[in-house]
Amino acid sequence: MNAKKAMKKHFTLSLIFILSISYVSAQQWMKSLDIAQKLALVQNKMVLMVWEESTYYQYPVVVKSDRGRYLVIPNLFSDEEISPLIWKNFVPVIVSEDEYADLYMKIKGKRKQSYIDKFNDDSIKIMDINGNILNVNSFTEELQNITKIIERYALNTKFISNELTNYYKEKSFYSAYFLASKYLDLTLYVREDTRSKIIDLSNIYLEEAKRFVQSGNLDGRESLLLRCELLKIQEYLLLKRPKKVLRLLKKLDEGQNAENNEAFLAFLYYTAHKSLGDDEEAEMWKSKVSSVNLKKAEKIINLNI
Repeated sequence: MNAKKAMKKHFTLSLIFILSISYVSAQQWMKSLDIAQKLALVQNKMVLMVWEESTYYQYPVVVKSDRGRYLVIPNLFSDEEISPLIWKNFVPVIVSEDEYADLYMKIKGKRKQSYIDKFNDDSIKIMDINGNILNVNSFTEELQNITKIIERYALNTKFISNELTNYYKEKSFYSAYFLASKYLDLTLYVREDTRSKIIDLSNIYLEEAKRFVQSGNLDGRESLLLRCELLKIQEYLLLKRPKKVLRLLKKLDEGQNAENNEAFLAFLYYTAHKSLGDDEEAEMWKSKVSSVNLKKAEKIINLNI
């Protein structure tokens, strides 16, 4: 049975690889969001998505040349020079308007209005393999800058591939929570102007993790909700606001079950105090922080210096 499963898995991966080669060689945008997401998972890339209606007319974009000059490309979807650049950094896909209703129902009532507006408009959407949009912003530029999109959003997702895969296979509190947490860790390795966008993406999974707790019968419900609250507080360390971290920690209800979250609390207190140069206070928490989290704390502290 195991050999049969292994052979099936090998065949699936081989098929995806062959599809990858054929699509890249032809430089044709994909037409299936599902296949594009699977390919992005294998290639550790983000998905670049547009609605099909956007392809019915000329779609000019701007790209920076090797000489540092900005060039206007008349049509994003037909230019033979920009296509390899797109494929090198993303898995591009054109999604039919027929899929709009189903995709919208998945996010209805679960996203901010700015996210819904981005989902609805004709601009380029950079998504992770689960269809969540990274580049949520107000599209005000007359022409979209492909070079800037690549610089900010062409993420190598290998660092979070395990968590992405686990969530993709089975959505649960733990898969959503650990993916949210790993996205926060990813912010330590990206450009500063991308960091807040990844934090917003992390929040999508964190909010879903909370919904799993509130709607399910998980053991240790209060402890899990506190863990989510602590992960939310961690965001402010990555946004260079350690003083707010300490204020929020002090506001936590003393009656909350912190027993299973002592190590997390210690990590937050230690990192916040260290970021503020409060070494004496930080030392009081250091012994409760694991060696792995001490290394992570060091990276966060360096952000805040």
